Amino acid sequence: MTGNPDFTLTVDQNKYLPEGGQEVHAIVTVEASGVPAAGAVRSTSAAEVIIIDTSGSMDYPRTKMSAAIRAAQTAVDSLRDGVAFAVVSGSARARMVYPAGEQLVPANPQTRQEAKAALERVRPAGGTAIGAWLGLADRLFAAHQEGIRHAILLTDGKNQHESPEQLDAVLQSCAGHFVCDCRGVGTDWEVAELRKVASTMLGSVDIVASPNDLVADFRAMTEAAMGKAVADVALRVWTPQAARLRFVKQVTPSVEDLTGKRVEAGPRAGDYPIGAWGAESRDYHICVEVPPGTIGQELRAAWVKLVLPGTGGGEEQVLATGNVLAEWTDDEAQSTRINPKVAHFTGQAELAEAIQEGLAARKSGDVDTATARLGRAVKLAHESGNEAIAGLLDKVVDVEDQATGTVRLKKNVDKADEMSLDTRSSKTVRTRKGGA
Repeated sequence: MTGNPDFTLTVDQNKYLPEGGQEVHAIVTVEASGVPAAGAVRSTSAAEVIIIDTSGSMDYPRTKMSAAIRAAQTAVDSLRDGVAFAVVSGSARARMVYPAGEQLVPANPQTRQEAKAALERVRPAGGTAIGAWLGLADRLFAAHQEGIRHAILLTDGKNQHESPEQLDAVLQSCAGHFVCDCRGVGTDWEVAELRKVASTMLGSVDIVASPNDLVADFRAMTEAAMGKAVADVALRVWTPQAARLRFVKQVTPSVEDLTGKRVEAGPRAGDYPIGAWGAESRDYHICVEVPPGTIGQELRAAWVKLVLPGTGGGEEQVLATGNVLAEWTDDEAQSTRINPKVAHFTGQAELAEAIQEGLAARKSGDVDTATARLGRAVKLAHESGNEAIAGLLDKVVDVEDQATGTVRLKKNVDKADEMSLDTRSSKTVRTRKGGA
């Protein structure tokens, strides 16, 4: 496929295990290069669906709906010529804003102008049924399964007109068909609900506390999507007989557990979807449990491949490979040495978990648990050098000692600050501190 990035795959680990040791950890770094900068890709087919919440709550304040319309218009303007696109209005059901029928149309000066004019006629009314919105997007993408498929979903409220089971069923049917970046505007939506959507659809989730910031955010998301050069990449992990793959997690640029997304790919191998790629780098944490070996024995604990499925009946492509090794030793200095990257990203994953558990405890009134977990988060953020998360934590707790994680819960916390910490808790950093 023209425009494919050049992929490299590197493995960081300490392969040495003590006698009887069984657990092998590795950080797999995948890097794609050799493609134009974001927004400059020209040869890759792409499809985009822009979904904006048009429920009645978007009318309060009135600036919210007008800002969402301007943001959607900006996204339309950011599409490169030829990209198939549509705009969807979401309330208690999903409706086409542009074009009129359930189809995607190629972006050009005329269709962009028509779409922006159609957006001007949108009026807020009704409720919220996110599953219905995603279902319409899925039908729109159905005829465009071989290129980049990206959706933007904006909402300002909770999914009140569907049951959780209904939403889960739609997510299960849509998973793997397109990537969806989710945004919540204001503070009346549920972080956990939108995070579930984004996680299932391999997208991002974030808060846009002020409607005034929607335009810039939509432009950035669309331009990033236009910079992707290849879709549907998978991380294939093979493990030897009697070994057990305990987990596969993305650890940068955000923490995302991929373990449950496994698709069987032959004897003792499984594919983990890692979505669309442009020029970028991501890290994955793999943990394998192997049968205990004897001193001096070496074993390939996992064989990791980057795989691109074949299109139009063609064969799949293996883009890069790497080995995760295990070797048993009686040298305690070797077997107890901690790989800096593994340690760093293990801490980053724990940081996200501590924040989410701490905020949940705070919401339920469990002050002791909230203080302990958010204090742990402060300590981890300090140790890893995650200054962005540390700054968000400062708005929720009073820090008495970073090094020990001694904190006091603030009595009055702005809801937007709390939701910003929650949505961004899984964003990770590479730092010199972590050796990453």
